[in-house]
Amino acid sequence: MIRVLLVDDQALIRAGFRALLSAEEDVEVVAEGSDGAQAIELALEHRPDVALIDIQMPGVDGIEATRRIAGDPALDGVHVVILTNYGLDEYVYAALRAGAAGFLVKDTEPADLIYGVRVAARGDALLSPAITRRLIGEFVARPPRGPLHGAVNALTNREREVVALAARGLSNDEIAARMVISLATAKTHISRAMTKLHARDRAQLVVFAYESGLVTV
Repeated sequence: MIRVLLVDDQALIRAGFRALLSAEEDVEVVAEGSDGAQAIELALEHRPDVALIDIQMPGVDGIEATRRIAGDPALDGVHVVILTNYGLDEYVYAALRAGAAGFLVKDTEPADLIYGVRVAARGDALLSPAITRRLIGEFVARPPRGPLHGAVNALTNREREVVALAARGLSNDEIAARMVISLATAKTHISRAMTKLHARDRAQLVVFAYESGLVTV
């Protein structure tokens, strides 16, 4: 059973999402909140697999709530998915940097919502190749953040290669084929790179790759 926390300051949005999620046999909405402070409290209380959190709320917003949840070792198993009205914008980038596993636009199709929750619950980044490429289009226009270069040096050449390919939107299967290695080896390289970079998930690898200058085109 996938346990989900819903946090949005609009009761109607929460009700709609709850109805869609509760209709699935393998999904349970364990709690609801209306602001970021409640998101943090409820995450600690219920330890959900996935926290769907609105990005803009009064008081503690979704970005700060994500930062605190992602930064709490006790909540390592909680995967935050940001809810936004606007798609890719500065708030979304800030949320990804804060530790979000991905994001969903609120007017997404019901099937995409369910798919997104299941993807996040598995610990994968909720960044489809199409979304990743849109992220890439934005990050390549930004200068790299110099202080991250030291972290790149901690990676082996193979690990740098897999991070770069992941940042370009390739799946593990595609990475394995491109590098002519087994799928298990590709996953191992990704896992080791995430550990060295203290990345919670694939979304963080994408952010790191572009902000560090590891990938620029």
